[in-house]
Amino acid sequence: MENITLRTFEREDIPFVHKLLNNREVMSYWFEEAYASKVSLEDTFQKNKDDTSIRSLIIDSEGVQIGLVQLLFIDPVSRNAEFAIMIDPKHQGKGYAHPSTEYAIEYAFNVLNLHKLYLWVDEENKKAIHIYKKHGFTIDSTLREHFFVNGSYHNVVIMSIFQRDYLAHKI
Repeated sequence: MENITLRTFEREDIPFVHKLLNNREVMSYWFEEAYASKVSLEDTFQKNKDDTSIRSLIIDSEGVQIGLVQLLFIDPVSRNAEFAIMIDPKHQGKGYAHPSTEYAIEYAFNVLNLHKLYLWVDEENKKAIHIYKKHGFTIDSTLREHFFVNGSYHNVVIMSIFQRDYLAHKI
């Protein structure tokens, strides 16, 4: 496996993220329409660059952009955040999700000192659920027919992991 790192999302990454956000396959797993303009991304980048409630990180492999990891809605009082990851379809199935997820969890718990990470995942996305479980996430609940994607309603699984459980597992 090539060297994987997470690095800060920079202005130069906007074209790459724009491509991801306009890919129907990728966005269907995010329960969102594949529709984002470069101008809106540039505006969002400018608005969020100093926002401490968001961490957007590019998954990088020896200078190649592989995907995007985000910690969203970072709450400094309750010390929790939503975890999200997207891998460029041309890099899916090559083992990048495992180390990227691990590095993001490590960053959330060891650098940001968060108490809990949570995520929402399409119940049909068995590969993602498998990866999340492998990294210690557990299923909290299922919201039935919660999102409308590609012509049908999908169940969403809510999963979480606590800092204490992650740290106990790492020892």
